[in-house]
Amino acid sequence: MTSTDASTSLAGTPVPLPVPPRTALGAARRVVVKVGSSSLTSLGGGLDPSRLDAIVDALAARRAAGSQVVLVSSGAIAAGLAPLRLVRRPRDLATQQAAAAVGQLALAQAYGESFGRHGQLIGQVLLTADDMIRRAHYRNAQRTLERLLGLDVLPVVNENDTVATDEIRVGDNDRLAALVAHLVGADALVLLSDVDGLYDGDPRRPGSRLLTDVDAPTDLAAVRIAAPGAGSLGTGGMATKITAAAMASAAGIPVLLAAAEQVGAALSTDQDGPTVGTAFRPSGRRMSARRFWLRHAADVRGRLQLDDGAVAAVVGRRRSLLAAGIQAFSGEFDAGDVVDLVAPDGTVVARGVAGFDAGELPALIGRRTRDLAPEQRREVVHADDLVPF
Repeated sequence: MTSTDASTSLAGTPVPLPVPPRTALGAARRVVVKVGSSSLTSLGGGLDPSRLDAIVDALAARRAAGSQVVLVSSGAIAAGLAPLRLVRRPRDLATQQAAAAVGQLALAQAYGESFGRHGQLIGQVLLTADDMIRRAHYRNAQRTLERLLGLDVLPVVNENDTVATDEIRVGDNDRLAALVAHLVGADALVLLSDVDGLYDGDPRRPGSRLLTDVDAPTDLAAVRIAAPGAGSLGTGGMATKITAAAMASAAGIPVLLAAAEQVGAALSTDQDGPTVGTAFRPSGRRMSARRFWLRHAADVRGRLQLDDGAVAAVVGRRRSLLAAGIQAFSGEFDAGDVVDLVAPDGTVVARGVAGFDAGELPALIGRRTRDLAPEQRREVVHADDLVPF
């Protein structure tokens, strides 16, 4: 047994050490892969069949090696440009939606034909912000993806750009990929880009250094992010990829950021894992789907301002929030809606599900439980429905 396999406790019992992130990426049984518009298309020619086939070949090889794969793919709007004779990504919403409507069909057909070369059936899953911020929709998406994987179907996930106006404005399939990775209980997330990893500065400038590994969020302190190019087909950038990597790694999922041109190496199942790109070590533990939804995908409807004692109880001791610890509130929300919990200085310290309507709170806040009517003697936010930040 080598030093990388285990350490020894005071009692002499071997204690397993954490698996290196690249090893975990190579051994992952369920992988979410995200590919951006610039990796699939060109401004003049729409979808690039050779680029798409190369990505599909690598995904099929990973499937053949025994992994389940979920693909989160951008490219619908970009794929619609050439058929509509548009020379650049439109700025107005109606034309973006029109391009998405045309391009989504072209993208799905191209993926279907390319995966068909490997005998792999695919299923298209279009998601909107609503599907990720509403609990019932979130659970439905989770069940659908799980069933597709159980039927040996490779899901191809995309934002529903045709109708989701917020999604088009944000254009953040990187964040969507992190949400999907947790949604399906993925063992790894691979973000493919037109850059071969994360640099500490603009990779187009001399002196910028590739970061091969990010072991903790503090490693990102010195990173300076370059703005996306003016001719970019997508609306994301390195900042959204770092956010997605931070979301996934904080939930216990190792992440690799690599170039789409290196997709085969990025999906390597070698014993030591992929040798390309930037690997992000998981910085947190796996959390339940409900807690992850609360932290990253919930639609926040209001705010509850806590006193110092309540902050200590909620954050430090992971207790439920009682009415006595609330100083004020804002927003129009019903019982069951998600609210932010804020400290006296305005800092958001937690997020949770409200147990009362906003209209009920004026008669409750600041009062001890024993002073309330029997039907009101319950938690304003229960500990099981609360995520401290």
